[in-house]
Amino acid sequence: MLENYKIAVIGQGYVGLPLALEFSKHLPVYGFDINVKRIEELKNGEDHTLEADCYEIKERLKEAASGNNFKKGYIPSYSLEEIANANVYIVTVPTPIDRFNAPDLTLLIKASKMLGGILKKGDVVIYESTVYPGCTEEECIPVLEKESELKLNEDFYVGYSPERIVPGDKVNTLVTIKKVTSGSTPEIAENIDQLYKLIIKAGTHKAPSIKVAEASKAIENAQRDVNISFVNELALIFDRVGIDTHDVLEAAGTKFNFLKYRPGLVGGHCISVDPYYLAHKAVQLGYHPQVILSGRRVNDMMPEFIAGKVVKLMIRKGIQIKNANALILGVTFKENCPDIRNTKVVDIYTELKQYGLNVDIYDPWADQQEVKSEYNVETLENLGDDKKYEVIVLAVSHNEFKDLDIISLKNEESVLFDVKAFLDRNVVDARL
Repeated sequence: MLENYKIAVIGQGYVGLPLALEFSKHLPVYGFDINVKRIEELKNGEDHTLEADCYEIKERLKEAASGNNFKKGYIPSYSLEEIANANVYIVTVPTPIDRFNAPDLTLLIKASKMLGGILKKGDVVIYESTVYPGCTEEECIPVLEKESELKLNEDFYVGYSPERIVPGDKVNTLVTIKKVTSGSTPEIAENIDQLYKLIIKAGTHKAPSIKVAEASKAIENAQRDVNISFVNELALIFDRVGIDTHDVLEAAGTKFNFLKYRPGLVGGHCISVDPYYLAHKAVQLGYHPQVILSGRRVNDMMPEFIAGKVVKLMIRKGIQIKNANALILGVTFKENCPDIRNTKVVDIYTELKQYGLNVDIYDPWADQQEVKSEYNVETLENLGDDKKYEVIVLAVSHNEFKDLDIISLKNEESVLFDVKAFLDRNVVDARL
């Protein structure tokens, strides 16, 4: 049965592109995106997210165009008419939170409406976007049924398999991370499981229901968020004690069962978002989560703490705060990756600006136009030789910053704060 599948992956970003390319090694795959510029980029064998090898994209494009009746290969497309030829649709659109930290399902519902308009009897829709337990059945399936005028488990089928992409990680990749699968009937769950086994070398785990699969994704990242919030809270405490948090963690880490988390900024598309999805569902059911939301509050306050600490250090050194020049190194949400989604570095920038500092941001990985469009923040194309800074904040530990002569950017009494404990501790004034 698998050989009859023709797949359309909806969304060609950090999640959808690697997934489409892996499946295209075995099956015909359409990579669909409403962003025409993105599709044209992929048709040229390019990928600004750096999640896919350009050579591989071109090879998969060649296979699709080789005149083999499209038995396997990859076709980027923004045409609904073209992807209507598929019979398996995998939805990988973003599911962010709004400014009130509530789930924003706008893109997910739009994708479901769009697919409802082209759904045929026998088709399968698999959701990979992160949601709360029950969302697929309560929100997405009714839209599919309404738009298609077809009936679930009679005319079409649905599955849920949460994405586990780690942006920028070239070791723990799509195929090396075990995949959770599920389906709307036992038979379709098995079919979906076998489909993913085509590409996932690490194997699959077939969950007993769609809700279980949805919940598994939510708690993966909620657990990490809570653990990081614990060490972030320790950093707040040990700053007042006057000791280095990393020294304490190193000492505690000598015990075999101590979990070696480190303090830091918690941004990105998963860890800082998924706990709010879980909390949303809990509140719907009449339970107000304590641990999950308290962890979120701690992690969200870290940019404010960092900015405040920097200003205190300036005062101790007698540096005038207003109109002082500050440089933030890094703006992406993690190192060696161009992903700026939900980065908390911008919050440090905003806090320092509110104190009256003139703040520059430099990041060799981030796209300047994307940062401007997303956050209305200008970033430096490169670092000048002449400008000196009263404050330097190392926010992201990109490899490029290892060889950067940071000392040459300082004045004699400048403050150097290391968020990532990345630099030689003897040259920094403080670290998180």
